[in-house]
Amino acid sequence: MGDAKDTLLYDKALGCLLGGIIGDALGTPCENKDYRWIEQNLGWVDDFSGDGTDDTAMKDVLADALARTDGQATIDDWAARWLEDWDGLFGTKINKYFISVLHTAQKLKRHSTPRMAALGNMPSSSSAMCISPVGIVNACDPRAAALQTYNLAALIHVHDVGFCQDAAVAMAAAVAEACRPEATVASVVEASTAYVLPRSGAEMLEAIDRALALARRAGAYQAFRAAVYEQSDRFFCRITCDSRETVPLTLALFVLADGDVERCVTYGANFGRDADTIASMCGAIAGALRGADAVKPAWRERVRQHASRDQEQLALSLVEAARRKAAAARAALAAFDRVAG
Repeated sequence: MGDAKDTLLYDKALGCLLGGIIGDALGTPCENKDYRWIEQNLGWVDDFSGDGTDDTAMKDVLADALARTDGQATIDDWAARWLEDWDGLFGTKINKYFISVLHTAQKLKRHSTPRMAALGNMPSSSSAMCISPVGIVNACDPRAAALQTYNLAALIHVHDVGFCQDAAVAMAAAVAEACRPEATVASVVEASTAYVLPRSGAEMLEAIDRALALARRAGAYQAFRAAVYEQSDRFFCRITCDSRETVPLTLALFVLADGDVERCVTYGANFGRDADTIASMCGAIAGALRGADAVKPAWRERVRQHASRDQEQLALSLVEAARRKAAAARAALAAFDRVAG
């Protein structure tokens, strides 16, 4: 194999990470705001500063766990990474994290095993917003991304908030499909729901279908945004970061933006509500589809200057992990052929 940096996968992995961190930073000043307040006070938000919120911080940690396990990370591997760098994650940055993450972290540290730590957590987007690296290490295989995500997302969401696992699956599968050379906006959206459990995940699937149907009827971003707010009882949840709200809206905006990175992140930011998470997830999918070259050079340079982690090195580590994971899968298939053929 040649240099990982020369591959299409590296371009897509870096695009995914850049789109995520830029969307996170763009959406930060709009978080928990009504879009009409944004228009009146901020105008059209189309630039950013800073390095994002917990969306990006948790994504970096998950990427580390995947890189060190050849892309095979489990719920235990991710939990171990939280505990290993406790002060770096939850020291001065503790105010960045949503309460579900803090509850899980404290239970991990004090008394719970990873598969029990999520009990009692409220709904959020905490697993969906950071899951895109799983799509990268399972590039071109959204089914494998979905299966791994169901295990990993259980560190934060289980049982009565299991629909948040379904939301994370939709995001990881979308990124995995977006990494395929022939992927399109339509194929990415189709893959996002193809491996959500059809009965257990029915609530999430219905929410996604509802948002996509409205986006297609509305036809344009401003019309869609106004219609969602007018029908808030159908599209909004009591907690703005509930993934039953954020993930359907993310996929709808991705369609309305035709997968364009700049439009995805600005649409997400100017939507309001959980703007940083919506913009981050939408940007991550679009970045994986279009690649790093689709990100404005000025934005790429700002990420280099201000991100707390080197996103190019992180992308490289994920591509190398994806290669090792694929090699292991090929070896297993070759052994199967010998024993079953």
